[in-house]
Amino acid sequence: MFRILILLAIGIGVGMLLRGRSCVKATKWGIQATVCLLLFVFGISIGSNRDLIDNLYRFGWQALVIACLGVVGSIVAARAAQRIFFKKGGKL
Repeated sequence: MFRILILLAIGIGVGMLLRGRSCVKATKWGIQATVCLLLFVFGISIGSNRDLIDNLYRFGWQALVIACLGVVGSIVAARAAQRIFFKKGGKL
């Protein structure tokens, strides 16, 4: 866990030092490619798990409920933050 946090801190420091350079702009493409690759590998691991595929119906509706509640909770929290922090007049 600490290794991950240390790598994150080092990455933040390097990002601050390289701010505004063209190599930092290229990382946007790299991040998108990495996320797509991770999702693909995650899909392969799910597809190769026979128990999970056999019980997909049972797990699927639970995942749908959790996802929907997560979206609704995020919308409610964003709306509350908007009302609290961005009142009329533009002052915090």
